[in-house]
Amino acid sequence: MTTDVTIDAKRLLERFASWPAEDVEELAEYARFIEARRSGVYVMTDDERAAIQEGLEQADRGEFVSDEEMAAFWKRCGVT
Repeated sequence: MTTDVTIDAKRLLERFASWPAEDVEELAEYARFIEARRSGVYVMTDDERAAIQEGLEQADRGEFVSDEEMAAFWKRCGVT
């Protein structure tokens, strides 16, 4: 079983080299989640790190969305 999985994974890796960049990034994102689950450590991407930094800078400037905007967001997400 393990050998079959290894062979299948190798074949997939050979094919994904021809995928569009956005598909390759999506695969890499899933791999990061799996690695984080297995290791207990999540390593942020540069884009994630930049987004967090921007959010912290916005908070330092007092730039927050209103309670109404947050309620609408949670409603769109099906949380409320």
